[in-house]
Amino acid sequence: MSAHLRDPLATARGLGSAKDGVNHWWLQRLTAIALALLTPWFIWFAVAQVGADQYQVRNAIAAPVTAALLLSYVIALMWHARLGLQVVVEDYIHGWLEVALQIAIKLVFAFATVAAAIAIGRIVFSA
Repeated sequence: MSAHLRDPLATARGLGSAKDGVNHWWLQRLTAIALALLTPWFIWFAVAQVGADQYQVRNAIAAPVTAALLLSYVIALMWHARLGLQVVVEDYIHGWLEVALQIAIKLVFAFATVAAAIAIGRIVFSA
């Protein structure tokens, strides 16, 4: 009964913005711009490798500019995907499952990014 006597403003205090949404929004836009620039390059690079043998593809990836662009593409792609999945989980899943999925998403994307970076690094430094 005391809840009905509370001022609506007092009830709403503390339920406002956490001030983290703007940063998240900007990161999504920055990674989207990076992907908009890097995806055409990646498609061109992948199509150019059609018919090449493993040695030729490894040599193409080992070029410093190509390796830097490929690593940038992977990082932007993984970061953008993680941010997008984070929003979906925050909006549609609640409770302990939300926490578990947020942790799993961060771990999976961190692992995938590190694995891709190591793979590119091994190609660059062993070619």
